[in-house]
Amino acid sequence: MKQLTALASGLVAGSWTSLLWAADAPKPAGNLNITAIIMFFIFVAVTLGITYWAAARTKSTKDFYAAGGGITGFQNGLAIAGDYMSAASFLGISSMVFAKGYDGLIYSVGWLVGWPIILFLMAEQLRNLGRYTFADIVSFRLSQVPVRTMSALGTICTVILYLIAQMVGAGQLIRTLFGLPYEFAVVVVGVLMILYVAFGGMIATTWVQIIKAVLLLSGATFIALGALNHAGFNLEYFLSTAQEGIKASILADHKKIVATGQDLFAPGALITDPLSAISLGLALMFGTAGLPHILMRFFTVSNAKEARKSVFYATGFIGYFYILTFIIGFGAVLLVAPEARYIDAVKGTLMGGNNMAAIHLAHATGGDLFLGFISAVAFATILAVVSGLTLAGASAVSHDIYASAMKKGNVDERTEMRISKIAALVIGVIAIYLGIQFEKQNVAFMVGLAFAIAASANFPILILSVYWKNLTTRGAVLGGAMGLISTITMVVLSKTVWVDVFGNKEALFPYKDPAIFSMSLAFLGCWIGSKLDNSAQAQLERSRYDAQNVRCETGIGASGASAH
Repeated sequence: MKQLTALASGLVAGSWTSLLWAADAPKPAGNLNITAIIMFFIFVAVTLGITYWAAARTKSTKDFYAAGGGITGFQNGLAIAGDYMSAASFLGISSMVFAKGYDGLIYSVGWLVGWPIILFLMAEQLRNLGRYTFADIVSFRLSQVPVRTMSALGTICTVILYLIAQMVGAGQLIRTLFGLPYEFAVVVVGVLMILYVAFGGMIATTWVQIIKAVLLLSGATFIALGALNHAGFNLEYFLSTAQEGIKASILADHKKIVATGQDLFAPGALITDPLSAISLGLALMFGTAGLPHILMRFFTVSNAKEARKSVFYATGFIGYFYILTFIIGFGAVLLVAPEARYIDAVKGTLMGGNNMAAIHLAHATGGDLFLGFISAVAFATILAVVSGLTLAGASAVSHDIYASAMKKGNVDERTEMRISKIAALVIGVIAIYLGIQFEKQNVAFMVGLAFAIAASANFPILILSVYWKNLTTRGAVLGGAMGLISTITMVVLSKTVWVDVFGNKEALFPYKDPAIFSMSLAFLGCWIGSKLDNSAQAQLERSRYDAQNVRCETGIGASGASAH
């Protein structure tokens, strides 16, 4: 712990030292950002040091998958927040508030309100029933092979889709800010995430997330305070000034990037009908409760009490962060939109793309020095998130598919860890390849699709396995398959893919967000499959529920300390 504290202190001290040094450094021609590159290398050096430290302490599967169960509730809460505060949150939500005004807050609220569900319905049960992955819970009283295979499939689909979006985001961000080639950035991110996961496992991934969360929260706080400072820290005056400023100064070709003054605080700019709003909200809320890399974090603490603490702290950090994105979005309306230097007059977008509102606001409030810091933090954000995703995918392959489904648990820890490291390498290579291939594609739908799959394929079988006595293996597999297949089919047939990607004239499915339909199908499949299953195996699975419920509520028999 002392070594990690020293490393974290060194990171902060080194960061500000590099900022001061880079402020006086000569600026090269082009878009190369020396401050950001120095900051990035400091982050990489420190996190590789953590990986080296963690590798020496990763000696068992429990160490590799769950950090030995030795993470405290506060530390895990920060790590969960780090996992959740991705580039999509930091850059995407602030830019959506900037462009869509009030409607941009749908994502902030939707992602945040998923956490009470996890806190009150899942955190304690997950820690008391599971060991390493959420498939441990689903298969606790059901047949191992089919249920683990279905759960692992949902995990891998979610992870790959999420990874592609993050890798493309990393490449575009680095190309814009650092002046480096897109392919180079994607390869660097891929190689580093493989190193973190393969050698350091969950211990390294956790501490990378903690450091990144502290840096991101600090940087976002500074941006928000800088924006509020222009309005004398009067929030009412701040918002009214933003709206009046847009009314007075917005240019015709700026209307593509920011809501007009009249629409800034009115709903309807993003979601135009109630069904779409409900469907999007369901995906954001319940998708959070089905994200495999988030669920894995509940196994890193010693008992259910620490798991509850983790969610409590994570909710506080994430809620505070989303308040900041709200201020950053409207701060960009006030300080970025009226400035011609931040606008690409030809394209009618922000320089570097419409997701750069927070980055430009960092420059407007802190100059080149702070721009470099935030740029590096944004890249570190992507790097940390993809590491957590890769570990979740590797765990699904090694623990759920190989060790539990294929080998029926008859595998030694050394072999299972070796398979996990190979899986991390393969997933990393796939992510690099697809990240490069999707460079020219609009991948925004992939994050939404990942959440929709998590909400439709993962969450229904997870929550029903814990709270519905009559769930059977046949019902879980049928419901999970219906949720997964229907989600992918509906997204492919929607305007997002069928029109925008494939170039067809009209979408075959009228809604962009399918969660309200696919979740319903998943729950229906679970219910029908279970109700129609009267086999001896199904009766045995139902009879095991009471014993499972006792362990859920008390922690008796769970690994580590008692629940209370």
